[in-house]
Amino acid sequence: MAISDPHAPGALVDGFGRAIRYLRVSVTDRCDLRCRYCMAERMTFLPRAELLALEEIAVIAERFIARGVRKIRLSGGEPLVRRDVIDLARRLGRHVGGGLDELTMTTNGTRLADHAGALHDAGIRRINVSLDSRDADRFRFITRHGDVAQVLGGIAAARSAGLRVKINMVALKGLNDDEIAAMLDWCIAEGLDLTLIETMPLGAIDEDRTDRFLPLTRVFEQLSASHALTRDLHGTGGPARYWRVAGSDTRLGLISPLTGNFCEGCNRVRLTTEGRLYSCLGHDDHADLKQALRGGGIAGLDAAIDAAIDAKPRAHDFHIARGAAPAVSRHMNVTGG
Repeated sequence: MAISDPHAPGALVDGFGRAIRYLRVSVTDRCDLRCRYCMAERMTFLPRAELLALEEIAVIAERFIARGVRKIRLSGGEPLVRRDVIDLARRLGRHVGGGLDELTMTTNGTRLADHAGALHDAGIRRINVSLDSRDADRFRFITRHGDVAQVLGGIAAARSAGLRVKINMVALKGLNDDEIAAMLDWCIAEGLDLTLIETMPLGAIDEDRTDRFLPLTRVFEQLSASHALTRDLHGTGGPARYWRVAGSDTRLGLISPLTGNFCEGCNRVRLTTEGRLYSCLGHDDHADLKQALRGGGIAGLDAAIDAAIDAKPRAHDFHIARGAAPAVSRHMNVTGG
């Protein structure tokens, strides 16, 4: 039986009293796009032999559920490039309503049309789709080769399958900042939610992030002038703060790790595809759950999880300055979104 009381024995509570309720699982570091703010153009991915097996991911995730995690998000890289991810979703989906409140996924949408129905059948009811532009040429530039029509088709298929869709849009100065209001209007018209995200200093890329950093404080002021926004206490378990757009079913979320630090209420940890558990996106400290599970079984796994939770830092130390090194060397696709 899953733990519901954060003070119960076995519950995952860090040294600052934060109950860990949310596990993000990167099922692969591979992606079929190469978004400029996320990856270098030429990436080296992990050898497949180093990845956790499907069974190992499931065992680790189920142990987190047993210890009080109520939400799991599958991510990558692009999770739908992993052949067995639907099998994993089916297994974890059985826990929804029996310890797990929600199973979700973040995807770039390129393969969503082929898998939307299976994701719904597996127990997923809500997905995030990364979409930084609806302009075909601009989308291709940002992703280096992507086809926005393919993503829009995937979104339509997801909605037809009964999935609630939230658009994740990274705000990029001089690149898509002139499209943000239009993206919100499109989401309102389509009945989608929209979350805007500040670019984060994770991994070395081919550009200087300073040139693209757009503070969401400025974006929010601009959107407030054209849209009636009311603070919404709705929460999805993640770091976004939400506003309701008057006269619509759309929520606007803001994830602002640089201009509005959200670490005080952090309830998340991240499992990478090779079995490393990171308790903070902005730090390199981690526990090797693959080694712990293979060498020590469930007892070894629990001990490694406890060590990682105990070591969870109070906050990240993100900043963006011209020529500055990234906060951590690993790219976002390694840790998982």
